Amino acid sequence: MIYTETEIKLKLDELIENFENEVVEFKEAKSNYSFKDIGKYFSALSNEANIRDKKEGWLIFGIANDKSVVNTHYRENGGLQNLKKEIVSGTNERLTFMEIYETKKGNSRVIAFQIPPAIRGIPTTWNGAAYAREDEHVCPLSMDKVDLIRSQIGVDWSKEIVDEADMDDLDDEAVKYACELFIKKQRASKKSTEILEKMSYKEILNKAGILIKGKITNAALILLGKEESHYLFDGFLPRITWTLYNGDGSIKAYEHFDMPLLLAVDKVYAKIRNEKYRYITGQQTLFPDEVYQYDSDVVKEVLNNCIAHSNYQLRGKINVEEFEDRLIFMNEGSFIPETIEKALEKGYKPPYYRNGFLCHAMVNLYMIDTNSMGIPMMYQVQRDKCFPLPTYDLNDINRVKVTIYGKILDKNYTQLLHSNEDLDLHTVFLLDKVQKKEGISKGDYNMLRKLGLVEGRFPNIYVSYKVATIVGTPTEYVKNKGLKNDIYRQLLKNALETMGKARVSELREILDGSFPNILDEKQKARKVSYLLNEMKKNGIADYEGKGQSARWFLVNNV
Repeated sequence: MIYTETEIKLKLDELIENFENEVVEFKEAKSNYSFKDIGKYFSALSNEANIRDKKEGWLIFGIANDKSVVNTHYRENGGLQNLKKEIVSGTNERLTFMEIYETKKGNSRVIAFQIPPAIRGIPTTWNGAAYAREDEHVCPLSMDKVDLIRSQIGVDWSKEIVDEADMDDLDDEAVKYACELFIKKQRASKKSTEILEKMSYKEILNKAGILIKGKITNAALILLGKEESHYLFDGFLPRITWTLYNGDGSIKAYEHFDMPLLLAVDKVYAKIRNEKYRYITGQQTLFPDEVYQYDSDVVKEVLNNCIAHSNYQLRGKINVEEFEDRLIFMNEGSFIPETIEKALEKGYKPPYYRNGFLCHAMVNLYMIDTNSMGIPMMYQVQRDKCFPLPTYDLNDINRVKVTIYGKILDKNYTQLLHSNEDLDLHTVFLLDKVQKKEGISKGDYNMLRKLGLVEGRFPNIYVSYKVATIVGTPTEYVKNKGLKNDIYRQLLKNALETMGKARVSELREILDGSFPNILDEKQKARKVSYLLNEMKKNGIADYEGKGQSARWFLVNNV
């Protein structure tokens, strides 16, 4: 659960009232605090939260042992949120803070670090060592606690039985639809369905792996539960929120879709504006291709994966954000393959499933594929349309963010794919990163360069002339490559002859249209300064004044 400003103030009051226990630690941290000790407390509070079945632990800066507020100046000048990335360097399983809250109590600054419980079966470590709380101190995690956490291996939250629930807590329409889907799945597998068709809904759901001996599981509630049955999750509400944005980034409309999530997927997809998109893929035709912006299989694959792989113990929701040219999907929980490159490897199998029971049930209902084919399928669909590939943003360790594009970004890239159908998916993936101006490794750059697909000085790379010739856009190549230095020097001489004296910023503005498209404003300014200093060494130009006020002029009007 992520807290609002009001909620975190209330939570802070509650924590101070109850004060320290095994999952809460207060520190004054008036000016600074050891990063190493923060890591130890992260491990200790995470492990204690797991053992005590708490959804979070807390490390609070700015509160003294007598409960007085002392005002912390820890990282007051910035860098506080960077701790999320920094802490990953020392923890196992890429764990980090769920959130870091900076708030006020009275006139004093307080920081609240929200720490996730250790993953079931895996003690949280800091620099290879696992810690625990003992009274007010941090100490090594004892063997009995290690064994207690390790004994959880194989325990699956989605498989847990909800004792207070029964069939009346399930939505009738969702139950009927789930049974129909399971029978269809068996028929497609050429298995006999005559016996299934005579069974009760409860018996079919048992066979489908949604119920356990007729008892309601967390997975059953997530997929089939009535909206009003969310109370069984103790305040947590499984939900998908769709938000539509205007061109200026303001919210135009939104809607919440609660349980049963089996039925919510189609309802969310129906809200998305999926218009026809016209574009020309090749240079040999004047007739445009016409496709829908978003392939239904891709949208539903991403959305179903959000349901299957969310860490529901973080008590977050699934977000679908719709913009004019893209869809963004977000769910709570780390990305199990860790990198998208690993997920695209041939034969990749995930080391584990976060919600194994739920995933198995969703496979039986045609919702997902557990053979690790979902992500490659989405990439192939986008590649076949010559559209940008899906982008996985994994910067937030406890959240996965996926962007699906509904239009082309780079005409050269699109026409290149159309002209080179034999390019393997890995090469297309790298070219896609180039078109999005995302960084690639030096090794990948060298590989693309050898294939003649990119040019430029690393990391400022662009479509090569060979490719530009194939796709019929050599002018774009010239814009990216830029002009030779002697031409730039002549342009500077012409400008100074006309102006007499000029600042670097004025000269940069004059040359702006001739610079490579891949250079940003700072790089353009450095280019001009380099050329002018070179002209100064050769006795062609000089300057008067200092800093940004310096004015350049030609020497003896050369």
